[in-house]
Amino acid sequence: MSEPEQETLSSVAGAETSNTLDLDTLESHLWEAADILRGSIDAADYKNYIFGLLFLKRINDRFEEETWEIAEELTGDDEEPDEDLLEQIRGDRDLHEEFWVPERARWDHIAAQSSDIGATLNKALEAVEDENDAIADRVLTSVDFNDKDRLSDATLEELVTHFSKHRYRNADLEDPDIFGRAYEYLIRQFADDAGKKGGEFYTPREVVQLLVECVDPEPGDRVYDPACGSGGMLVYSAQHVEDEGGDRDDISLYGQEKNLNTWAIGQMNVLLHELQDATIAKGDTITEPKFVTEHDELEVFDRVVANPPWNDKKWAKDWVQENEPYNRFPYGLPPSNRGDWAWIQLMIASLSEQGKAGIVMDNGTLFRSRSEKKIRKPFLEDDLIEAVIALPENLFYNTGSPGCLLIFNKDKPVEREDKVLFVYAEDQRLRESGIQVYEELSSQNKLRSEGVEYIAESFRTGREEAHHSRLVDMAEIAENDWNLNVPRYIDATEPWEPIDVTSKLEELDKLAEKREQTEAELENYMQELNYR
Repeated sequence: MSEPEQETLSSVAGAETSNTLDLDTLESHLWEAADILRGSIDAADYKNYIFGLLFLKRINDRFEEETWEIAEELTGDDEEPDEDLLEQIRGDRDLHEEFWVPERARWDHIAAQSSDIGATLNKALEAVEDENDAIADRVLTSVDFNDKDRLSDATLEELVTHFSKHRYRNADLEDPDIFGRAYEYLIRQFADDAGKKGGEFYTPREVVQLLVECVDPEPGDRVYDPACGSGGMLVYSAQHVEDEGGDRDDISLYGQEKNLNTWAIGQMNVLLHELQDATIAKGDTITEPKFVTEHDELEVFDRVVANPPWNDKKWAKDWVQENEPYNRFPYGLPPSNRGDWAWIQLMIASLSEQGKAGIVMDNGTLFRSRSEKKIRKPFLEDDLIEAVIALPENLFYNTGSPGCLLIFNKDKPVEREDKVLFVYAEDQRLRESGIQVYEELSSQNKLRSEGVEYIAESFRTGREEAHHSRLVDMAEIAENDWNLNVPRYIDATEPWEPIDVTSKLEELDKLAEKREQTEAELENYMQELNYR
C-alpha cells in the first residue's frame, strides 16, 4: 500500500498554512470513510472503527509535529533539522510530553502494508496503549480490526489510504475542538439503535452548552458525569472555564461509562482535547461506582452534569434493594422500568454541600405519579430543585421526544429559597422578547446560540417574562400536587389571532350576494326545464 500525498504544512511544523482542515471538510471525509465500510459492518458500529483510525492518525501526526518542534528548539529557527536528528528525536520517548508512538504504530508503517492489515492495526493500537499511560486501560483495542469475515484486507487498505489524505497536526486544524465535533457528527449520522432502545440519547452540543452555562463550573472545581458517554459535558466544562478567563487545566474532570466502546470513545475524546488529567472510569455507576474514598465513602464533587439513560428499564433496582452500600437513594426507589429518579438521587448523593447539578431528563420525570411523585415531593420539600427548563421537541438525534433540564442546588441563593424557576423554551420564537430559540433543520431542530444565551441568562438572573419564565413559590407547587410540568406554571397556550370584525362582515355580505345570484340562476334553470 502506498501512502497518497497528504495535505501538507507550508513548511515545518508550527508554520501557518492556508490548507487548514475545517469541520465541513472533515465531516465529508468521515462520511466517505463510512461509505467504505458500508455493507461490511453495522451502521451503529461505524463510529467506533472510524474514530479509532482517526485517533491513531491524529496522534501520529501530532507526534511528528512535536518531533519537528523539539528539533527546531535544538537547532534554532535559522537551520532546518536534518533527518538524522528527527529520527533520533522520534526514538527518544522521554522527549515527548504528549504521546510517544513506537515504530510499529507509525502511520507510514501501517500504510505500507498490503496484507494482514487488520492484525497490523490491532498491534499498532496495542503498542500505543502499552507505551502511553493515559490510554493504558485498553482504550483503543476495544475495537477489533482483525475480523476478516467483516473487514477484508481490501476494505482496510482502502480505509487506511483514505485516512492518509489529510494531516491532523495542530497547525492544520481550523478548530482545536474539531475532533470532538467530528465525533458528534458520527453519532448524529449513525445513531446506535441499541442505545435508542435503552433510552440513551446523545446530547447535542447546544444542549450541553446550555446545561454547563447554567451550572457554571469555576476554576478549582471538581466536575463529575456519572453517565459520561463520549465525554462531551466534561470537555465543555473545561472549555467554559477557559471561556470565562480561567485556565482549563485548573479544573478536575471525572466520568464513568458502562458501555465499553462508548467509554473508549470518551477517553479518546478527552485526550484529543488535551485533557490528559481527566479520569474516565468504566463500569455501571449504579452497581459499581468507581469514585469512592479510601474510607469507602462516596466522593463528592462541586458540579455534576449528566444526560443519563431516559426511562432506564434495567436500572438494577433488585441489586440496589439488596446491596446498596452508600445510601444514595434516601428518597425511595422508582419503578424497576423507570430509573430516572434513581439516577437523579445518585447524582445528588455525589454533590458537595455547596454543589450544583444539571441533568437532562425526559419530561415524564416532571409529572409521573405514584412512586415517582413520592420521591419528587421530598426533593422539593428539601428545596433541592432550583430550576426546570422545558426544551423544544426533536432536539436529540435519535428521539423526537422533548426533554428538559433539571438544575439542582444544595446552596440556593436566599432570593430563590423555597422557590423554583420555571423556564418554557419550547416556542420557536419567544413572544415578548422575540428571541429565536431554535431553528428547524431537515432532520431535527437545533438550539440557536442566541436561544442558548437567553435561556441561560434567564436562569442566572431569575428573569420573569410572560410565556417564558417565572419564579414559583413552593406553596403553589404543593397546590399542584408536586407536579413540575412547566405549562402548569407558565401560559404556553397559543395566542388568539385578532379578528377584524368589519372585514369579516364585508366577506359575509359578499357571500350573501353571491348566494342570491346562485339561487336566481338555479331558479332560471328550473323554469327552463319545466318549460321543456
